[in-house]
Amino acid sequence: MMHFDESRLNYLALHKVGNKSSGEEVLLSNKLLEVNDVIKPLLLQYFLTPFRSEELYNLSHPSDINLNEVYHYVSAIFENPGSLLEQSQNLAQHLYRHSTHPKVKTGEFYVASFSGCRVNDETVEAVGLFKSESRETYLKIYPVGSSFEIGHDDGINIHKLDKGCIIFNTGGEEGYLVAIVDNLNKGSEAQYWRDDFLQVTPRSDSFHSTRAVMDLCRKFVNDQLPQEFEVSRADQADLLNRSMKFLKENDEFEIEEFNDQVLSAPAIINSFSEYKNQFKAEHDLDIPENFQISESAVKSQSRFMKSVIKLDKNFHIYIHGERQMVEKGYDEAKQMNYYKLFFKEES
Repeated sequence: MMHFDESRLNYLALHKVGNKSSGEEVLLSNKLLEVNDVIKPLLLQYFLTPFRSEELYNLSHPSDINLNEVYHYVSAIFENPGSLLEQSQNLAQHLYRHSTHPKVKTGEFYVASFSGCRVNDETVEAVGLFKSESRETYLKIYPVGSSFEIGHDDGINIHKLDKGCIIFNTGGEEGYLVAIVDNLNKGSEAQYWRDDFLQVTPRSDSFHSTRAVMDLCRKFVNDQLPQEFEVSRADQADLLNRSMKFLKENDEFEIEEFNDQVLSAPAIINSFSEYKNQFKAEHDLDIPENFQISESAVKSQSRFMKSVIKLDKNFHIYIHGERQMVEKGYDEAKQMNYYKLFFKEES
């Protein structure tokens, strides 16, 4: 868990980074940003409030972590906080080199150093990297004599951080603990921030293991299962429900118990095992056979495990359990499929 109640903003640098492929420039400031006591809490809110998830990453590199440029520059800041301006310029140039996707927008790039940050019950210093790419129009009301006038201005909404990364000064030998926010881009253009600029990989912890298993189950049930077996949509929904029930009711994931309680049939267990190995290889994941189930991961990812049967454009059936209460049939007279639902009460 991350906590920022006692966090303090120590140093802040601001630069402007454009889209390199569009011929835009990177504008580097030659001094740190001076922040007064009124603006400082607003910046703390803007920078830190969006980080609520327990999902953490590590900076990484295929051959040597020291070759990760963000790791190199941030490590220099941790060793010498007075070097933040110089290293922030290096970080801005590094970001600019990777700002080549046509959809990447020009924006302000902030590099901040914090103290008093808590992560996993440890109080540490941290370096934050943030980029604001979107602008909003605000109305301005001001008095003129005995009446009022109205105007407008463009600015940054402090409740909507576009891109952010907090690097905690712990676990340096593994690439530090890293938290990420990207609220603006969800497609391929988002890769420049996470994959190209930061070069992060998911941590091998309970959150990522739980999330990976949930993603594995969903893809197996929706994609692989119907290819190998004759299953109805109701059967698929039932298997998803049993998977979710297992994750919600157990503190620990054990593959043998999951196979027995959820998958049951030997043929499905074998299919799941083979698919799991393929899934791990394709996504470069390490999913252990046993791990502690993360309650927050189950909660945050449960919306992707919805058991829904979509019938043409007329009906959606949400199945929460009790597979035997759903029957499928075919009406010869209407030459149409149908579902029969059994229930005790209507609400």
